[in-house]
Amino acid sequence: MTSRISGFYKLSPTDRRAALVSQAGMSEEDLDIYQDYVLDESTAGAMVENVISTFALPNGLAVNMLINGEDRLVPMVVEEPSVVAAVSNMARLTRTAGGLTASSDQSVMIGQVQITDVQDWQTTKARLIAHLGELTEIAQTVHPRLLKRGGGIRGMNVRHVVYDETGYPTEHMIILHFLLDCVDAMGANMINTVAERLAPHIERITGERVGLRILSNLASERLSRASCRIPARLLATDSMSGEEVAEGIASAWRFAWADPYRATTHNKGVMNGIDAVAIATGNDWRAIEAGAHAWCARDGVYRPMTTWRVADNGDLLGSITVPLQFGTVGGPIRVHKKAQANLRLMKAKNARDVAAVAAAVGLVQNLGALRALATDGIQAGHMRMHARSVAMSVGAKGPEIPHVVVALCEAKDFSSVFASKVLDALRENT
Repeated sequence: MTSRISGFYKLSPTDRRAALVSQAGMSEEDLDIYQDYVLDESTAGAMVENVISTFALPNGLAVNMLINGEDRLVPMVVEEPSVVAAVSNMARLTRTAGGLTASSDQSVMIGQVQITDVQDWQTTKARLIAHLGELTEIAQTVHPRLLKRGGGIRGMNVRHVVYDETGYPTEHMIILHFLLDCVDAMGANMINTVAERLAPHIERITGERVGLRILSNLASERLSRASCRIPARLLATDSMSGEEVAEGIASAWRFAWADPYRATTHNKGVMNGIDAVAIATGNDWRAIEAGAHAWCARDGVYRPMTTWRVADNGDLLGSITVPLQFGTVGGPIRVHKKAQANLRLMKAKNARDVAAVAAAVGLVQNLGALRALATDGIQAGHMRMHARSVAMSVGAKGPEIPHVVVALCEAKDFSSVFASKVLDALRENT
């Protein structure tokens, strides 16, 4: 299998699927799913409440990815133009430089059991600490099947948290944190079940009232990482040297590090890639978003998710470290056939593998955005992709679309009014 499928973007969806069968080993069963499967209303109704219909988004495919020396095809579900193209283009660039490296920690999630409005917090904390062994044994019995798969409790600790907002009464809380290795599950239901089981025992031990019992989506024990090294010569454009582009990318990153207003947009671009992988594989992209952004503010200032620096020899060095709570079992994955097919197409080994791939996609997506900013500007490439949406919005169909797109780009006018005029003139002439 190779992820380097030349001219993939030029093919029709039908021909792309055929290429995946012949070049990537996609099964005929999955071919049928991609061609014909639509989430039926009865299944949708079992997934969420008050269903009135289903809602489709484009299921694209990032090609050219080389991660840890292995070709990977990466399904992405996203509505924004240029995201899949940017990942594929920058993946080709990193491929030329030897590809990306990526890894993930064990799938350890954090559960929280809160004791509220504690009067003697020192004593309460000490009592809990003295009984951590007992509580660990209780928690370990909650998911016996998880233990058989190599998961289970990985530790506990007790925290003192203070609510001290100006103008309101101070409140002391004691929080029991427990760490659960969820293996290939995202783990929310597992964590919440353990928290509920622990609550009455914590009340018995402390004599205090338990409040919230729930997971934390700040998955600080479940980090994923990716990195790349790109020789400057590969970054050169017609008007800029590779060294200039590398420094421009590093400069743009320093702006994001220094300014949270810029960091927010910087990180939005990273999540364009990560979220698209999460949605394609049936994962909870909102939990992933929340955890990733909270991680960026762990030092009290909101920072960029990635790092870009120029090495002494001029190479561009990029890396990302971010908490990613991906799963390959449970939840919507269990019932959504396209999510299952996308995992198969990705050749997903386990949850940690999918998270590592997603981190690599986020880094490559960010590289595409920063390279555009450092060279032609983000708008040039983005508007070329946006032109297709404009063309279709005014009624262009089939072969009309590329004609309208070319006219919009040449005129640098992407308004629907101008697109309608172009389409009308095209139809009159044909």
